[in-house]
Amino acid sequence: MEPKTILLYLMAAFYLFAGSSHFIWPRFYGKVMPPFAKKWKKELNLFVGICEILGGIGLLIPATRSYAAIGILLLLIAVLPVHTYMLKEKGLGMKIPLWTLYARFPIQLVLMAWAIWYI
Repeated sequence: MEPKTILLYLMAAFYLFAGSSHFIWPRFYGKVMPPFAKKWKKELNLFVGICEILGGIGLLIPATRSYAAIGILLLLIAVLPVHTYMLKEKGLGMKIPLWTLYARFPIQLVLMAWAIWYI
């Protein structure tokens, strides 16, 4: 199996897990919502979780792969305010090391590039 295929399966698994985590730990995701999104925190959490799961599934289907990758890319852009908010609020009182809050930005860029690879 070639590396691009292996990484595709890894990416799909990552988004299936990430999406599922929104249903397993909804309180965590509610805490990290920026103030402008707090009114719809439950709905946004469910929406993002569903989008990640559908993106993971879509990556595995050749006919929908590029659409799924575009959706994942757009979702990664849409959640950037969450990362900014968590950094600004220094982890929102959670015991998250500050360096990991900074590291999320370059990681987000890698995830975006990874999604673009499958468009």
